[in-house]
Amino acid sequence: MDNRFATAFVIACVLSLISTIYMAASIGTDFWYEYRSPIQENSSDLAKSIWTDFESDEADEKTYNDALFRFNGTVGLWRRCITIPPNAYGYSSPEGTESFDATKCMSFTLNEQFMEKFVDPGNHNSGIDLLRTYLWRCQFLLPFVSLGLMCFGAVIGLCACICRSLYPTIATGILHLLAGLCTLGSVSCYVAGIELLHQKLELPENVSGEFGWSFCLACVSAPLQFMASALFIWAAHTNRKEYTLMKAYRVA
Repeated sequence: MDNRFATAFVIACVLSLISTIYMAASIGTDFWYEYRSPIQENSSDLAKSIWTDFESDEADEKTYNDALFRFNGTVGLWRRCITIPPNAYGYSSPEGTESFDATKCMSFTLNEQFMEKFVDPGNHNSGIDLLRTYLWRCQFLLPFVSLGLMCFGAVIGLCACICRSLYPTIATGILHLLAGLCTLGSVSCYVAGIELLHQKLELPENVSGEFGWSFCLACVSAPLQFMASALFIWAAHTNRKEYTLMKAYRVA
């Protein structure tokens, strides 16, 4: 095996490993989108009502988004979290000790992941919003498809190493290309879903939102997958081509 191809193969493997770690971290963390809101009054009955509704298993899309808007919420693919200020629920820290904000998180159940979104969030009589429904499902499913394709590609790459041949890595390159497309699709669906949600539910005054570091990891993962794919395919194809030319030369 030519050193050029071996070097390309190693670099591609490193890129693949980094993108896999980034993608796994992105899927497992809760900072795809973050809201920044002013401090709420602890004694407010409305605030306590929002906290209680947020923790309810029957919270609908509007209910938990209201809590996310008002209490520095963060959203991931699996969970939603809010930050409850100190001394909430009538609790006060012991004298002389520092008070800390508490984070309350609720997981999205599988039923919630595949539940229909409504034209008017929270109003079940407003009709189903098919676009937002399928965007949500795609943003949830595509990262797992991407991760699965990369793991399958890694198995093929391992087989290529055992066989001491670069040719099977063409399949690895193709799988990484498909994984990159899935990651890119997931990111695109998430951005579109957030924009459509904010058109339905406007952010309260003095509340801002921004994409978090979990989302950024997914964004970085996609180009790494594409670069790994290009290197895998180039190394395998070029090595095979040179081998064919060398064999033809020997025959001649």
